[in-house]
Amino acid sequence: MRRGPLAVTLHRWTAGAEAAGRLDRYVAAQLGLSRSRAAALVVAGDVLVDGSVPKKSDPVVPGQSVEARVPAPASARAEAQDIPVDIVFQDAELAVVNKQPGLVVHPAPGHPDGTLVNALLHHVRDLSGIGGTLRPGIVHRLDRDTSGLIVVAKTDRAHRALSEALKARRVRRVYLAAIWGTLGEPRLEVDRPIGRHPRDRVRMAVVPEGRSALTRFRHLESWPAGSGAATVGPAASLCEAELGTGRTHQIRVHAAAVGHPVVGDTLYGAGRERGFAGLQRGWAAALARRTPRQFLHAHRLGFDHPVTGAAMTFEARLPPDLAEVREWATAGG
Repeated sequence: MRRGPLAVTLHRWTAGAEAAGRLDRYVAAQLGLSRSRAAALVVAGDVLVDGSVPKKSDPVVPGQSVEARVPAPASARAEAQDIPVDIVFQDAELAVVNKQPGLVVHPAPGHPDGTLVNALLHHVRDLSGIGGTLRPGIVHRLDRDTSGLIVVAKTDRAHRALSEALKARRVRRVYLAAIWGTLGEPRLEVDRPIGRHPRDRVRMAVVPEGRSALTRFRHLESWPAGSGAATVGPAASLCEAELGTGRTHQIRVHAAAVGHPVVGDTLYGAGRERGFAGLQRGWAAALARRTPRQFLHAHRLGFDHPVTGAAMTFEARLPPDLAEVREWATAGG
């Protein structure tokens, strides 16, 4: 089969006692590929069993001779761009990035370049390719204006394992969020389904027909409106928000649903600072002016390494723009 100038790695082995089930699933496990890519290799005629071209659904039995030709990853359609990015950890399988605000994670309509993927293609030199394409594997995402930690896969096997861990809720993602008002209790669990807003397709909302969504909030500190004798009840507070699921805009939607939208969130909390009275109103207006974006930062990320199984935990401090807001707020304005 003609492959042009792409390099090809040839793998040959004899199926052992572990051989069982469909060929595509078996080849994927043996070579550390996604099942879809292994199936594509079989369909393309790049896998032989006992010298013959099989079907991807054929069973594998011990003693069979297997040969697989794996072409080198094709060039990614996204171009590498020299965009600064803070890579806090990487090895042969994955990278953990502390994403800056204003950076879209993946190319999409309206954002064809200038994304985290474009940056990683420039800074990460040992990508093995995901799905046969030389690109980092996006396992989860952060909104453009949300900063903080995100893990990306560098190999098919890491992408598959991390995606499965995320689906099984074995990836811990904890955010720092400033919210209007205060929770009123140390911990609050919000278990409400989220789906597309029935009238505004740009927004998400708590809707009965939505997908299950769980967020655990934990109060950290109250931000008093004023200082000294002029201090009144908190107009805003800082909390942790841990994702039990990973729906679009989940923390922002759940915070707004319980009456405490994220400070600086113009989509779900626009004008919320005007809902206060007296001294609180002026302080809240000042806080809103000082907050340059939604006050949401992915500050803790934990998961088991997709290959070694080692427990991994990462933390990222508030970036300067939000740290300055917090310093002003804790001083009472």
